[in-house]
Amino acid sequence: MKVLLLLAKGFETMEFSVFVDVLGWARNDFGCQIEVDTCGFQKEVISTFHIPVLVDKTLDEINCHEYDALAIPGGFEEFGFYEDAYDERFLHLIREFDRQHKIIATICVAALPLGKSGVLKNRRATTYHLRDGYRQKQLAQFQVDEPIVIDHNIITSYCPQTAPDVAFQLLEMLTSTDQMEAVKKAMGFK
Repeated sequence: MKVLLLLAKGFETMEFSVFVDVLGWARNDFGCQIEVDTCGFQKEVISTFHIPVLVDKTLDEINCHEYDALAIPGGFEEFGFYEDAYDERFLHLIREFDRQHKIIATICVAALPLGKSGVLKNRRATTYHLRDGYRQKQLAQFQVDEPIVIDHNIITSYCPQTAPDVAFQLLEMLTSTDQMEAVKKAMGFK
């Protein structure tokens, strides 16, 4: 199995690293055959708070048929997140994964490009809920005020605190409940 970890400029490092760690533990300590490829518009993507990350592939190198799931961390507007996340190439990739009924896991405001792409039509979702829910208002027609919302193949969540749970949910959907629970326990989560 392969997961594409799609990074927009200004992504949050905590929301990025949780996918790497949870899926890495599953692979390294439990023999789950899950590879993670990181991807961005350029080989170096600058995260929120100016942390550079070198990605495995650029967006133009991606063939959706090679992947079983797409994971997208959220990010900060003031660090340029929406410049990449609302780019038509980014939105096209989201649509392509959804068209192929592949899992799409997002954390926090990464649900907003899903809404903009059109894949949330007639579905439920959530996004960042604090600061008077101003981001939820942007997703109003799809929005549910729950920490994590799963609608068919799409996982959305409402703040960075939910990041580990989203990664564990993705692992469970790729493997099994028992496998996810074993990894979760090994990592010290209750």
